[in-house]
Amino acid sequence: MEHRIKVLLGAVYLLIGLLPAQGWAQVRVGVGVGRDNTAAPVESNDLLNYASPKEYEIAGLTVTGTRYLDPNSLVSLAGLKIGDKIRIPGEVVGSSVRKLMESGLLDNVELFATNVNENKVSLMFRVQERPRLYRVSFLGVKKGEQDNLKDKIKLNLGKIVTNTITKNTQMAVRKYFVDKGFLNTKVKITTIPDSTRNNATMRVLVDKGQKVKISKINFEGLNELDETAVRMKMKSTKEQRFGRVFTPSKFIPKKYEEDKKKLLEYYNKLGYRDATIEHDTVVHKGGNTISINLKLNEGHQYYYRNIDFSGNYLYTATQLRQVLGITKGDVYNPEDLDKRMNGNPGQDLSSQYMDLGYLYYNAQPIEKSIEGDSIDLEIRIFEGKQATINKVILNGNTKTSDHVVMRTIRTLPGQKFSKTNLIRTQRELSTLGYFDPEKIGINPVPQSDGTVDIEYTVEEKPSDQIELSGGWGGYVGFVGTLGLTFNNFSARNIPNFSAWKPLPAGDGQRVQLRFQANGSQYQVYSLSFTEPWLGGRKPNALSVSASHTVYRTFYDPANPYSIYQSLQGRTPTGSYTNTAITIGLGRQLKIPDDYFSLTNSISYQRYDLNNLDLFYIGYKDGISNNITFNTTLSRNSIDNPQFPRTGSSFTLSGSFTPPYSAWRTTTATEAPRDKYKFVEYHKWMFDASWFQTVFGKLVLNTRAHLGFLGSYNKRTAIGPFERFILGGSGLAGQGQFALAQDIIGLRGYDDRSVYTADYDRAVDQTSRSQGGVVYNKFVAELRYPVSLNPSATIFVLTFLEAGNNWASYKQYNPFDLKRSMGFGARIFMPAFGLIGIDYGYGFDKIPGVKDHASGQFHFTIGQQIR
Repeated sequence: MEHRIKVLLGAVYLLIGLLPAQGWAQVRVGVGVGRDNTAAPVESNDLLNYASPKEYEIAGLTVTGTRYLDPNSLVSLAGLKIGDKIRIPGEVVGSSVRKLMESGLLDNVELFATNVNENKVSLMFRVQERPRLYRVSFLGVKKGEQDNLKDKIKLNLGKIVTNTITKNTQMAVRKYFVDKGFLNTKVKITTIPDSTRNNATMRVLVDKGQKVKISKINFEGLNELDETAVRMKMKSTKEQRFGRVFTPSKFIPKKYEEDKKKLLEYYNKLGYRDATIEHDTVVHKGGNTISINLKLNEGHQYYYRNIDFSGNYLYTATQLRQVLGITKGDVYNPEDLDKRMNGNPGQDLSSQYMDLGYLYYNAQPIEKSIEGDSIDLEIRIFEGKQATINKVILNGNTKTSDHVVMRTIRTLPGQKFSKTNLIRTQRELSTLGYFDPEKIGINPVPQSDGTVDIEYTVEEKPSDQIELSGGWGGYVGFVGTLGLTFNNFSARNIPNFSAWKPLPAGDGQRVQLRFQANGSQYQVYSLSFTEPWLGGRKPNALSVSASHTVYRTFYDPANPYSIYQSLQGRTPTGSYTNTAITIGLGRQLKIPDDYFSLTNSISYQRYDLNNLDLFYIGYKDGISNNITFNTTLSRNSIDNPQFPRTGSSFTLSGSFTPPYSAWRTTTATEAPRDKYKFVEYHKWMFDASWFQTVFGKLVLNTRAHLGFLGSYNKRTAIGPFERFILGGSGLAGQGQFALAQDIIGLRGYDDRSVYTADYDRAVDQTSRSQGGVVYNKFVAELRYPVSLNPSATIFVLTFLEAGNNWASYKQYNPFDLKRSMGFGARIFMPAFGLIGIDYGYGFDKIPGVKDHASGQFHFTIGQQIR
């Protein structure tokens, strides 16, 4: 846009020497134009006498023509003020106009002298404001791309339209499409002004063209490494070929530069420290394809020879070499060296010093000499002084009480600084579930007296959950569920009604209520309470839970269709109730390490059967009592409960009832109600889960689950209680509910369907419903996060899974597994917990249920333990 500057009073002082003698007569100077005088300015040459400039005092300064801008602010930008003495003609007059134009706010500036009286002059700036952005329209792109461009560029409506804004917009739009592989994108921007409203519409015309593909990648100088491995390291830069789906061959300059760095890092990890890309060219082959030529200089592969230490007084060189774990002849790998020096807390070189308080420790590896393919390394250590923790500062816990957080923190005032304890505290704060794991900040602040303050910053996230769901299945039909979980409850604040927001919170206690029902036919009520720090001094967890289950059947053998008829006013033909209460106490262990915990609990369950053959064994009426002692040894070191990247979780539990058969005799003719009056069994469960980052954000999770149910002696058969039910999503309560049984999922197969009783005959549904006495299940999942936002953590996954369930130990074969594979997604919302959907394809036949390979979808709610 061309801008005009009409300076009618000494506009350009620098042109004095360039103008002809009569040039001043060509300049108009407005004089005597007041507020009420609308006459055209008269020409006056007195003020433009360059041969004899005259000094004037500014008596007045005004600005006209503004609509949005503040006149007083424009006067300030001009650099003039009332009372200033200026020469007319003079440089100050011209510079005031230039300053206003250089502000970028104005399209035109004129300067008039409105009143001249002896040595005083009044000046008026007449300005024209630049148009403001009213609308941005994108042409030539799809609606979704338009929305993305608006979010990406973020042009604020009402902003003054300048050449800089137009140019930056053009560059940003082109970069957006180039980053998506449209290398030939052309962008043209037209600004359409509306003078009546001083607005402008910006039209952005985009011609994306076709995506540019990579037809060929040529390597020169590739001698030492396998070409396939080198190509694999360029993950986002691939040749075009048929069938390439997950890594398309479009050329993105930014990704290409990243891949070149990754390629050199790969060489460095293998000991080729001198590897370089001497030059690379991108050749346009015409059309929409390019080829890439890379000339490599691999250099030599280097190995460690001698590693010496200097500055070390606390540890000997031999001790430090053992911690470092590098021996003579190992491939020289700077990345691995850095991990061994500053990597895993408690296992690296820095932890040896920092865990003893040496906060100011520093170590620098220096390549002392290079001979042939061998490198001598000297690690220069500065140990410094030990630092004691002065105080711990906590910020951001607006809901959770200070004592709940402080009892988790492992760096306490008076202790020596410890790097391992610092990282461990971060992990412990993440696993509480009250704070966003991605935003937990740790900042050691050294003090002048040699101590250090530790500042922790947390950000609260919603931790309470509500479960509201429904499902259809089995004879029960529709089953609705309402569950409430308060993960940060405060029992001591119950009498304090001012702390109810909406319930008292902040003390880290857990309260869970759940109700599940299908009218009067099926109902479950449960309540649990957990205090993780009983007494407040040690992490001794007290848990109390109670539940009550009611199931009624209205099936009439004389009328097979009675199950589908209305239940209004009908009397149940059979019923079942189960009342249970459990009290448990857990504590953290110190040996083998403090990731271990031991939990012991005692539970009582009362089963009441009334004309209902629940287990299909002729046991229709009677009361069974189940008194169980359970002990569980577990170790949990995962880093994040919502989306773990590293760590593991192991659990070994045993459940034992009193051995009633040791002092009572039974006969074959004994009635079931007497035989099962007291439930007897011992049960063992093992669950293990490992998490490991593969690369980037991709995480591998492998799991193993085993369960065994047995009797105390051969005279007593294993009863129908606490058996295993395998198959499907692993959900109970959706019509196919479990009573005195363990439900375990196996994706790709129907619910409750996986069961092996005899290889020679098909298993009938009655036997299958009784469940197995031993099961195995193995899982491998690859997980990738879509969003780690604490309000909605989302990740996708693909899995391989195998398992089986056996009716007796005689048929048990750990290699006879039902296999499946598939994919799925999980979303964790604090208000609703974990919700998942999977598609599983089962490969193996199940007699009487699954005759050929097939797939199906599974829906899950909550964290599945097995």
